[in-house]
Amino acid sequence: MSEAPGVLPPGRDAREVLTGLARAGVLDRLYPAGPAGEIDAGLLRGLLGAADARGPQGLVLSLLVQLATALPLLAQTASSPVAEKVLGAACEGRSLLALAATDEQAGSDLAGLATRADLTAADGDGGTVVVDGVKRWVTSATTADHALVLARHRPGRHFTSFTWLLVPLDAPGVTVRPAGTPLFAGSGVGHVTFSGCRLDRGHLLGRPGRGLPLFARNIAVERLASAAWGTELCRRVLADTATRLAGRTLDGTPLDRHPAVRQRLAECAVRVSALDALWTASCDRITGERDATTAAVLKAASGATVDHVLSACAQLWGADGFSADGIQQLRAEAALFGIGGGATEVVLDTVADRLVPLLEGLAA
Repeated sequence: MSEAPGVLPPGRDAREVLTGLARAGVLDRLYPAGPAGEIDAGLLRGLLGAADARGPQGLVLSLLVQLATALPLLAQTASSPVAEKVLGAACEGRSLLALAATDEQAGSDLAGLATRADLTAADGDGGTVVVDGVKRWVTSATTADHALVLARHRPGRHFTSFTWLLVPLDAPGVTVRPAGTPLFAGSGVGHVTFSGCRLDRGHLLGRPGRGLPLFARNIAVERLASAAWGTELCRRVLADTATRLAGRTLDGTPLDRHPAVRQRLAECAVRVSALDALWTASCDRITGERDATTAAVLKAASGATVDHVLSACAQLWGADGFSADGIQQLRAEAALFGIGGGATEVVLDTVADRLVPLLEGLAA
């Protein structure tokens, strides 16, 4: 894994930052064999850490989805002039992608999603695909040019019933509205409605029926990236909290020297260290083998760690945490780590399915 650049390129939003990364050659370094291949996880972690330090958190979220999931998935499936043109623009930082997987009703249950792609008229080069459905909580929905949309092309919960499409977000039949949340400023998060959206066959990504396997392959890397962001976020917040407490006194003693506070800070540091060690141990298995069980373990661990550390630090901030630059809003945003990319309960089901081999793998 390579070192991250010392300074993130300037930019008011994800698109400007991505353009700077492309011009500096960082995107080429991030994907040594091209965006369809393995990602340099160390470099990605450094980029997300730099973005976290700069803020806002919405910028980190948008960069994470683009770099860890959307761009690689498009590279793995682009087989038409339309898709290849968008891929080229994305690799140059000129095009921002949204990843629209989560449905209005199904949530994390992707096999139950209702967004539908009618492929019956798509036979032949001149055929069309018709898309109907609603996607919610889509990162970069209001700022991206195109969305990678996961839709079902036939009924049933079988894993071969789904496909990916590349949908221009300004296409007729597409409506985008902001999610209406004060959290994650700069992420462009929103809801997308498809109503009789007609696209030519060139907007199909990959072979129909490969939607869920491709999602599983790429969500593993997104979970690795999310855990990297969570580790950097916890490290930063914990260090800031310790510094803050060192500057305040109780009965003449700095708060960070009081036994109860020392214990809480130390316990948080142990949890962050454990997450960092798990991330390092998991890296190669996720980037190289796309190991879904390892990614699920890491995702569950990061969600629990971020929630614990941010909650503990928010308590130590006291009433000041509710100020405009306080920690309470960041604490609310940190709840994403237990929900986005698969809720903790969902990934624990994956772990439970592989419990015996997982435990056997831990044996000395």
